[in-house]
Amino acid sequence: MEKRITIAFYIVIFLFGVFIFRLWDLQIIKGSEYRKIDEHNRLRVIDILAPRGIIYDRNDRPLVKNIPSFDISVVKEDIPKDPETLSMLARLIGLKSDDIKDILDRSLTIPFEPVKLKQDITLKEVAKVEARRIDFPGLQIEVVDGREYLYNHSASHVIGYLGRMSVNQMRSPGYVDIPRKSFVGQFGIEKVYDGTLRGKAGKKILEVDALGSIIKVVRTHRPVKGDDIRLTIDIDIQVVAEENLRGKAGAIVAIKPDTGEILALASAPSFDPNLFVRGINYRDWNQLVKDKKKPRLNRAIQSQYPPGSTFKIITPIAALEEGIVTKNTEYNCNGSIYFGRIFRCWKWDGHGSVRLYKALVESCDVYFYEVAKNLPIDTLSRYARDFGLGRRTGVELEGEVSGIVPDTVWKRNMKHEKWYTGETLNTVIGQGYLTTTPIQMARLMAAVANNGKLYKPYLLMDLKEDVKEESVVTIKPENISFIKKALLGVVMDKRGTGGMSRSDIVSISGKTGTTQVVRGDIGKENIPEKFKDHAWFVAFAPEDNPQIAVAVFVEHGGHGSTGAAPIAKRIIETYFDQAQNTGNQNDS
Repeated sequence: MEKRITIAFYIVIFLFGVFIFRLWDLQIIKGSEYRKIDEHNRLRVIDILAPRGIIYDRNDRPLVKNIPSFDISVVKEDIPKDPETLSMLARLIGLKSDDIKDILDRSLTIPFEPVKLKQDITLKEVAKVEARRIDFPGLQIEVVDGREYLYNHSASHVIGYLGRMSVNQMRSPGYVDIPRKSFVGQFGIEKVYDGTLRGKAGKKILEVDALGSIIKVVRTHRPVKGDDIRLTIDIDIQVVAEENLRGKAGAIVAIKPDTGEILALASAPSFDPNLFVRGINYRDWNQLVKDKKKPRLNRAIQSQYPPGSTFKIITPIAALEEGIVTKNTEYNCNGSIYFGRIFRCWKWDGHGSVRLYKALVESCDVYFYEVAKNLPIDTLSRYARDFGLGRRTGVELEGEVSGIVPDTVWKRNMKHEKWYTGETLNTVIGQGYLTTTPIQMARLMAAVANNGKLYKPYLLMDLKEDVKEESVVTIKPENISFIKKALLGVVMDKRGTGGMSRSDIVSISGKTGTTQVVRGDIGKENIPEKFKDHAWFVAFAPEDNPQIAVAVFVEHGGHGSTGAAPIAKRIIETYFDQAQNTGNQNDS
């Protein structure tokens, strides 16, 4: 019995020794090897980017679309850093070893987060990489939703573009739940409504082995697609506007007078947002930034110019309302007046005897110089501000400027000088310190068409039901009626300056403007383009039931009558051609 106990004891001791030896072997001798294997059998969290919402125009035509693309990524902790492995990987994916090493060294990703090595690979490359993935642990093919802007340059200042998150965005609370590899809105509507469009990313939790192969999917949180949005823009009108600005610098804004919906907002020159889809390269970015024509500048809202004779809409309203003139007040124009210095009319031989209607229709400067002698600048400026000048319209796009409506306080604060009446003579014809933006002038024209009702311009169609009347400028009915009659005469009368906007399909009311770039004779021919005058034309149509208001501005376009008025005509006719075609389709 004792012998059996002794044998059993030694067996237990032997087994315990084997166990201790095996434990020592696993933990001490081979511990580092097994720890490495254990580390690589781990959970890996993969972000699933949400499909971005689609942007449509007012007629439900898509302006963008999402397209899938394939990227090569790698978990850098899983890739051996020896030159031979890097060389093999480089040959597989078509890069240089040094490029891969630089990418891995510069990556700021969190541990075990994939690092992107190559974007937009072909299906042939996908198959090639998949066939060799076993040789390169951590190598992955990622399916990414890309963005395609269907109209290239058209509406680029409105739609905008995407880009990688900046450092400031990564730190912002509004971006805290967004995967770092996401592309987010960086310009235009893509940026303003980024939170609506981008949706919510999902996650896939995977268990992977030491080779990076998936053992199983532990859990999946599906992404939530971003919301689609519909803009007030009509892409057909937008394209026509941009075609008429091709080769020029300038801006066109078309809005619906009774709502503030923006039908077109064009700025030239423009840029192709598709350059930014997967991250713009340095060469293209440098070219955009250094381009002297400033294609990224949204001239419709970010540039301010003297309005020239288009401001003669405000001057007679102020003068009539304040009783300074009546529609029958008469002045004589012989081409100039003297008031401390000579102030010339654009028509050197003068307009002769002029009443207010003729002064507006033929754009007589001398008539308005005479008005300015009795019209205080503070009064004129008050009317200009009532019609929305000198302040931002509040359109959703970033970077809008306010323009300048000068008065005695402004002059004292900015120039530390008093205001002189001679400066009012410049202001009443839209020159001097006065500056406006094309979107402000479009809204001004809409307000005139609306008998003084001012609406805030907007781009998101879904806001339509919430839009309220922003303000009403109080004008005597007979005065606004007279102004509208004269604006129709600008286009329809034989001597009207806007005759080149006359249309056979709709009555157009408008006002031309020509703004001097350098001192000298307005409209002088055979001078370098950079010294030519700027051209303006503002209009609404039809005269009896306005449905569209337009502002056209062409830098160095020469006369407003020839450089801007015909463009406004084409845009307005496009609008009514569309309306007629839609009506015919509905009838059928």
